[in-house]
Amino acid sequence: MQNKGLIRLFAILFGVVSIYQLSFTFITSKLEKDAEKYAVNQISEAEEDYVAKREALEASYLDSIGPASVFGFTSYEDAKTKELNKGLDLKGGINVTLQISVKDILKGLANNTKNPIFNKAIADADNASKSSDNTYLELFFDAFDNIKGDTKLASPDIFANKGLSDEINFQMTDDEVKPIIRRKIDESIVSAFEVLRERIDGFGVTQPNIQREGNSGRILVELPGARDIARAQELLSSTAQLEFWETYPQSNQSLGAFFVNANERLKVILEPQEEEEEVVKPESEIDSLLSDVAQDSLDLAPEVNPLLSKLIPANPGSHAIARALVSDTAEIGGYLRMSEIRRLIPNDVQFAKFLWERPAKDVEVVELYALKSNRDGVPRISGDVVSDAQDTFDQFNKPAVSMTMNTRGAKEWEKLTGDAYTNQTGIAIVLDNKVYTAPGVSSGPISGGRSEITGTFTVNETKDIANVLRAGKLPASAEIIQSEVVGPSLGQEAIDSGFMSFMIAMAFVLLWMIFYYGKAGIFADIALIFNIVLIFGVLTSLGAVLTLPGIAGIVLTIGMSVDANVLIFERIKEELARGKGKAQAVADGFSNALSSILDANITTGLTAIILFIFGSGPIKGFATTLLIGIVTSLFTAIFITRLMVDTYIAKKGRSLEFSTPITKNLFKNMGINFLGKRKIAYVVSAILVGVGAFSLFTTGLQQGVDFVGGRSYQIRFERAVNPSEIASELNTVFGSGTNVKTFGEANQIKVTTPYKVDVEGIEVDAEIQNKLYTSLQKYLPDGTSFEDFTVGASEKSLGILQSVKVGPTIADDIKKNAFLAILGSLAVVFLYILLRFRRWQFSLGAVIAVFHDVMIVLGIFSLTGKIMPFNMEIDQAFIAAILTVIGYSLNDTVVVFDRIREIVNLKGWKNGENVNLALNSTLSRTLNTSLTTLIVLLAIFVFGGESLRGFMFAMIVGVLVGTYSSVFIATPIMFDALRKKIGSLATAA
Repeated sequence: MQNKGLIRLFAILFGVVSIYQLSFTFITSKLEKDAEKYAVNQISEAEEDYVAKREALEASYLDSIGPASVFGFTSYEDAKTKELNKGLDLKGGINVTLQISVKDILKGLANNTKNPIFNKAIADADNASKSSDNTYLELFFDAFDNIKGDTKLASPDIFANKGLSDEINFQMTDDEVKPIIRRKIDESIVSAFEVLRERIDGFGVTQPNIQREGNSGRILVELPGARDIARAQELLSSTAQLEFWETYPQSNQSLGAFFVNANERLKVILEPQEEEEEVVKPESEIDSLLSDVAQDSLDLAPEVNPLLSKLIPANPGSHAIARALVSDTAEIGGYLRMSEIRRLIPNDVQFAKFLWERPAKDVEVVELYALKSNRDGVPRISGDVVSDAQDTFDQFNKPAVSMTMNTRGAKEWEKLTGDAYTNQTGIAIVLDNKVYTAPGVSSGPISGGRSEITGTFTVNETKDIANVLRAGKLPASAEIIQSEVVGPSLGQEAIDSGFMSFMIAMAFVLLWMIFYYGKAGIFADIALIFNIVLIFGVLTSLGAVLTLPGIAGIVLTIGMSVDANVLIFERIKEELARGKGKAQAVADGFSNALSSILDANITTGLTAIILFIFGSGPIKGFATTLLIGIVTSLFTAIFITRLMVDTYIAKKGRSLEFSTPITKNLFKNMGINFLGKRKIAYVVSAILVGVGAFSLFTTGLQQGVDFVGGRSYQIRFERAVNPSEIASELNTVFGSGTNVKTFGEANQIKVTTPYKVDVEGIEVDAEIQNKLYTSLQKYLPDGTSFEDFTVGASEKSLGILQSVKVGPTIADDIKKNAFLAILGSLAVVFLYILLRFRRWQFSLGAVIAVFHDVMIVLGIFSLTGKIMPFNMEIDQAFIAAILTVIGYSLNDTVVVFDRIREIVNLKGWKNGENVNLALNSTLSRTLNTSLTTLIVLLAIFVFGGESLRGFMFAMIVGVLVGTYSSVFIATPIMFDALRKKIGSLATAA
């Protein structure tokens, strides 16, 4: 090998850089353990809320040492930005996909027009979006074109309004207006992206990730390590719509008469519906965020006073008009929104807007305010006048938010406070339809534009409110259409199980290489260890995120990376058997194996690239580590192993054998007639594929929430529970369709429910968690609170450990991407093999073998899905497994094809004799690689954690079937397809 010095230099540099990059991770880990130990020593478990206090003390400790020098070349703050990023499943936290409402943006651009054509097109686009892959904007344009008649987008009451007058005029055609609207929509989504980025920066988690997903209006946000999940969800989905309203006083006689009349009218409305439920659809978001259990339908059973019995007189001196129990707010709000009730409001207060107070934690009663509104529902002052906001403390030293307004806002504020002083009313400060405070004005108009939001806040809440006000409001509502929440204790368990599987797999491969190849195996082991260092170094330097499937990808790389060394060592043994000297045999062995190594890794790499393109979250992490592992494995096997072998044999008197006494003659002079057994193989495979296909068409597959939408919860109890009993109870709460199964140990279950899958909003998540807590409370230890039960509440090992939510729209997209990923990988591989081997018969054999492998894996999942003691749902991880099976199967097939091509080019076909020769000559490599990979997969399957078992089972089956198909399916089909051509070539010869 030439340029040994240069390769040695590069190897040293790569190793040093990788160790340097990894050093930051070791430094932060040590300092964080010191901080944890310090907090534990300072705060005992006997103290109230000790977990939160310890977390705060840890943060304070790390802040205090943040800038201090560590080892003279870094600091904690610096090292934290350079450490290896751990994903959600290893660190805990929350991952959400937000859908920015293009519908809201369109309405805003059209100045909330009442134009019937515009609003009909919006309604049609809403319906079409449920079953179409097109963007909402394109669906709106299509709907508008279908019904527009003589109406144009540039109509003065649509987009040719005052707000867009600089860009759109009345003379423009629809085709001229559409690009402008597309640009405006994109600008609004970019604005939303930046607003969310600023909010996240102020949230306080390290290594947050936020990115746009194409032009769909979706924004992906990942907050690893976030503990307060409810706070994070509120921060992300809040539109930050700040408004200032004047209130009606308690003494307003018109409102008093309205409530009495409304109560009488409700008696009549509810009287005939003793056995029915009337669904009351909310017109706004007034109440749903405030009730402990959000309700879609109201219990309309007749009462003596259905409204007045639920209202409590307001506190004297308050600017509210009444109070109510938090649990009654949804029902009262539903009554007040009913059109028949709204018609009873007297003319002098006909535009009154009713809003609830934002409830403090653990309160049972909240206040109801009546705000002075107008025909258009526009507030006296909007939040866009706020130029700055800071979290502070009020005169009673309670957390508050101080706001400063711009010049226009200061004038409007002076006028509003003057009116409130004159009328002796309050000023309600409303954020996202919740009244945060409603103070009165005691000393006349207030100039200067300074105001304050007070209430029953925590310090974190005032920080968040100030944060969202500074960042500005979102240009449209943001709904969480997909989310995954992982508790911190589950993340630590994932790290422990991942590390265990990693060490077991590593130990087996290292020992096996020494057992099979002797001293040469030691060189392969050194290269393998160096390979692992490089993988982690590259992951860290790229800022990539390590996930649990990512660890599986690295462990799989361990199994697959020996493949290159096995190919090389087997070729060297062949050259030695031909009588060549050690140096020449090594050179020829590396040279002859290169083609097979490259082909095998390129086909695996192509499937990993497709997986990276179409996958998301942890699956992207799996693809990333697999791709990095392929590149580093090639470098270490081809160059590092070669460097060590050449250096060792260069010195005289040294003997290097590529086998041990036990393995020296294994697989030597094999003469199995593989092609002669192909008909038996065809029959066996046809039966397996046929049975699997029959099961797929009759039984089908268990689709996870990734593909059908819904919510799933991983819940752990102190003792073993009966999933059938719990399923029966939950089906009465959530309706039919809720599935409960044991997940791992007998004290752990997975609950999947389609309940309210079409309803967005964090209030629905809270409702479902409340119902789960209420239903499962008898299975929990005494004293377990709702906060202890929910995800992220503390460092716990009971309650909800993980939750996943997937909306129906994004589920359809995931399913479509999975289908495209599998088809795309098959197409890419067919083309690559066609280009590489120049004969379509090779591509045909490879693709049929892959299709055969995939069908058998799917069939086994269909047949055994209900009887296996682990999760067998079809989700994104399963698709990753299928694509990896495709890559692995092709890896095997390409190595066999490469040897067939080499031998046939030298000796001809000879009616298949040389095909059998090629298959026998690769048998050692095939079984060696398959065995090591299989053991590695078994290690992950047994020790890698419950969430990976279905994933690993699919890959174990895939490796077994892929090894079989490369020999008994791909090669025979290729040979049979070429038989006529082989016969004509033999005749011509």
